[in-house]
Amino acid sequence: MKRIGVTGHRAIPGEVLGHVREALHSVLGGHQGPLEAFSSLADGADQLFADIALEHGADLTVVIPSGDYEDTFEDPDALAGYRRLRRRAAQEVLMAFDRSTDEAYYAAGTYIADSCDRLVAVWDGLPARGHGGTAEIVAYARALGKPVTVIWREGVTRD
Repeated sequence: MKRIGVTGHRAIPGEVLGHVREALHSVLGGHQGPLEAFSSLADGADQLFADIALEHGADLTVVIPSGDYEDTFEDPDALAGYRRLRRRAAQEVLMAFDRSTDEAYYAAGTYIADSCDRLVAVWDGLPARGHGGTAEIVAYARALGKPVTVIWREGVTRD
C-alpha cells in the first residue's frame, strides 16, 4: 500500500487554489494500487488533501494533535469539514497531548512524515511561522530521505 501524507498552509490564496487542487488530483490519482492518506484535517491544505484522497478511493488516516483539537477551529465551516472527514476516516491516531500546542502540532506532523512514503507540502517555500509549521515538517521529512512534493505557484504569497 502506498502512503502519502500532507503538510500545508491553512490559508490558501484564491489565485493558487485551483492549481493546488489540480496538483493534488494529479499526485493522488497518479498511483497504482491501494492508497493510504495521512492528514491532521486542519483547515486549508489538510482538508483539501483529505477530500481529494477520498475521491480517489484512499483510506484516510487522521492524525489528531491533541485532545482539545476541535476547540482550535475558529471557522464553523472548517470545524464542520473536520468532523465530516473524521467520520470518514478508516483509522484515527490521537497524539498524547491534552492541549493544542506547537509541540502537539510538531508531533502530529512528524508522525505523518514518519508514516508516509511521500509527503505532499502545500507550501509557499517560506520559513515556518511557528514550531510544527509546514517548513519545519518539510525539513524533517527531507532529513529522513522522504520524497517531498511541493505544491504552490511561484510569485503567490499567503496572508
